[in-house]
Order: sequence, then structure tokens, then C-alpha cells
Amino acid sequence: MSLRSFTLHDVINRNARLYGSKTAFMFGDQRVTHAQYAERTARLAAGLSAAGVCVGERVAILALNGLEYLDLFGAAARLGAIVVPINWRLSTEEVAYVIQDVAPKVLIVADEFRALVPQEGMAGTLGYLLGAALAPWQSVSELYREQDNPVDLPEVVDDCGFVIIHTAAVGGRPRGALLSQGGLIVASLQTQLAWHLTAADVNLGVLPLFHLAAIGLLLATQQAGGATLLLTRFDPASLVKCIDEDGGSLIGTFPPMLGALLDAAAAQGSALATLRVVFGIDVPETIARLRTSCPQATFWSGYGQTETSGSVSLAPFDERPGSAGRPTALNTVAVVDELDLPLPVGATGEIVVRGPMVFQGYWRCEADNAFTFRNGWHHTGDMGRIDAEGYLWYSGRSPAKELIKPGGENVYPAEVERAILEHPALAQVVVIGVPDVQWGEAVKAVCVLKAGHTLSAEDLIEFVGGRIARYKKPKHVVFVSALPLGSADSIDRAAVKAAYGGA
Repeated sequence: MSLRSFTLHDVINRNARLYGSKTAFMFGDQRVTHAQYAERTARLAAGLSAAGVCVGERVAILALNGLEYLDLFGAAARLGAIVVPINWRLSTEEVAYVIQDVAPKVLIVADEFRALVPQEGMAGTLGYLLGAALAPWQSVSELYREQDNPVDLPEVVDDCGFVIIHTAAVGGRPRGALLSQGGLIVASLQTQLAWHLTAADVNLGVLPLFHLAAIGLLLATQQAGGATLLLTRFDPASLVKCIDEDGGSLIGTFPPMLGALLDAAAAQGSALATLRVVFGIDVPETIARLRTSCPQATFWSGYGQTETSGSVSLAPFDERPGSAGRPTALNTVAVVDELDLPLPVGATGEIVVRGPMVFQGYWRCEADNAFTFRNGWHHTGDMGRIDAEGYLWYSGRSPAKELIKPGGENVYPAEVERAILEHPALAQVVVIGVPDVQWGEAVKAVCVLKAGHTLSAEDLIEFVGGRIARYKKPKHVVFVSALPLGSADSIDRAAVKAAYGGA
């Protein structure tokens, strides 16, 4: 191991020494201590190594939250391998694209998602099922071997890539953001510091582990020696019971999760007494409900993206309502103009970031990386301003990176437009985000049909839902005779949004 590196594998070993008999993970009726987790990850690493997984090799997983998912994170950290969590809400075509993009050495799949895996394009990839073997798939249990000799561990440093999360489908196809072990450690340390996490804390792991927010909360709790209660689905009534019985103290949420949790708590007569940190996105009315019904809990706001390994700004919501908090200790956050020159206090420009949390780049996208990292900054593609006290105020997306976030998920218009235009009746389309009471934002498609064609909104929505993840399909569709044009006879997207931006 490197003299001056500290990796996620080191975190696991440290916890095994300091908190060995304390619970690290809970899943159903299973309890895994920190010492047991170190043993589980070592055994899985031994099997992956025997299968040819080494530093830089990719291991993809398509599954709901579970202990094997956590074991894979730990085993990859030990080997210097890269985990590729695949969103199980994607379509078969989208799953195939991710697999082809990263060319994993090993693919681990839950049986319920086996139909999403392409029959072709798997050359060189070893397939394992969670559960019993089913030819040509082997059982993942076969990968758990006797521990390897510690002296034979590969040279793994904190700059090693650790996870690829596909995001930012600006041009119609998602790009894989490669995050390092070191970047995630810095992110988790800053979160631990901000929330005063200790070994007594219990993270409610209800967000799916293909989402960076779920990984970040898991690692921050692990960094503190705490425990994560892992759940496969969000069920408000069950979650209330988990909080009350297992002492759940922190949770990440996206609309409408927090409102549903508060409704369930009221119905069960629960005060959610141990809950003290809620992090995510929600409307002020729901946050006010949390403040009233759970006065011991604090709702935290922040700004970050997959490419920054977590939040680069953070603060309690009530400290400066509407803001995204102030920059965390080990990040430089600025707002710049088109020439990347710093803007004065209160002026709106692009949010840029510099520091150890910045990702290593988009997988196999060198031109995009050169553009994103120009002039020594990571360009987020988001707009904002910084006030006199240093609070960051998010102002929306830049025109080059229009993004819609229904329920906290990222939906890029270009990706939805590409799917819509596969329909033979469509001539033109612009996809925009519109306000939505339940989900925060919803997808709306403004469409022009080809001459002589007819199509219902319902049929188009169903058509799109069969090609991309169903959370990306339009909730609203309008048909118009023509779209407004701007310079060079190109579609004026701003005019479309101004005309049709209501739900």
C-alpha cells in the first residue's frame, strides 16, 4: 500500500479494529458487524481477483439494495477495481449501452433484472446471478473465496477510480462519470463533520445504491463508524417502524418522499424521535412540516452533482432559506462569466468548482473532459450567484446543459427528444421541464407531427416509456402546428419554454 494514501479499504480495516463488534449494516433480519464486513469484502475480493479483476477493471451490478452490493464496494476498494452501478429503472437498450460503454470484466445481476441484460455484446464479461446459478450464469456465491494473502494485495492509492455513474446525457447518450476513492473520502469526511456523525448514528439507506446520494450517505456514516440500515424500496409505513425500532438518525430524500414519511408518522402516532438529519430537495411547506412535527431534526440543503462526488456547499435550510449553503471546507466554489473570469458578489454566472472532490472525467469522452475542465475549473453547467456572506444560490441550468429533475432523478431533454423522434409520426420536438406539485418537476414534450399523421398524447407517452426509463417519459404532451424559430432558422428553445412552460 502507498505510504501517503488512505483508501476506502483502509476505512474498512480501521473500522474493523475500532468498532469490530458494532453493527455496520442491517438488511432485513441480517446484521453485519464492522469486523464481519471486512471479512466478507476480503472473501469477495479474493474471488473477483481469481476471475481476473484487477486495478482499473470494471465490475457492473444491476440489483436492488442488498448486502452483496455493499460487499462489492468493499471488495473493489481492496482491489482498486471500479464499480459500475446500473440503474434498474433503465430500459433494455439503456442497460445495453452502459454495459457496452464500460466493458465490465464481471457483471452481477439480480434474477428479477436478468431480462434487461442484452444477449449480445457480453464477450469477455463473466456473468453472475444473485441467488442460484442458471446457465450460462454462475452464482455470485461462487465468488466468495478464502481470503487472499495480505502481502499480495495490489498497489491501490486513493487516486484510483472507484465508481462510474452514468449521468449527463446532454448529447442524447449518458456519460459515465468516474469518481475516485480519494474524492469520495473527502466528500464523506466533510459530511461527517457538518452533521457531527458518530458511531451511534444510523443511516436509513432507502435511496438506491446506483445514486450518488445513497453512496455518499453510506460512506459518511461508515467513516464515522456508524451503521446503515439498507432497504430495497421506499415504503413510508415500514420506514417509520425502522426509524423507531432501529434508531434511524439520518436520511436522504427526494420529493415526494419526506411528505409521505411525515404522513405515515402522523398516522402511526410516531414522533420520529431519533431522526436528526434530513438531506435532499423539497418544498418549503414540507420542510416546515418537518420542523413542526420533528423539532429535533434539521433539514439540510446543499449543492453538488455526481461529478463533484457529493455536496460542495451545505447548510441547514433555516440558516438561509432558499440558498444551497456555503462551500464546504475543501472545495473552491466560484461563479464566472463566459471567459471564466470571477463575477462580483450577487452576479449570476456559471458555477465552477476546484478541489479534491472533482471527478476524474467522463469515461472515454476526452473532448468532453477538455471542455468540462477548461481553464483549471470543473464547469458544472449550472448557473448561480454567491451573496455577501458566501451563500450559494442556484439559478438554474445553463442553455448547454438543460436538465429536468422529476423526483430528484436527472432527465436530459436531448435523450427524451431522441426517443420521441424514433416515432414515425413525429417531425420535431422540444422537451422542457415544468413545475409539478408531487415530483418538483415534470417532463413536457412540445411536438410537431408530420403532415397527414395523427397521434394521441397517451400513445406517444407509452411509446417513449418502452424505449427509455419510464421516469424519463413525458408526463405532459402538447401537439402544435409549428415551433418558434430563432437565428439560422433553428428552434428557439427559450421561446418554447416561455410559451409552454406551464404544466
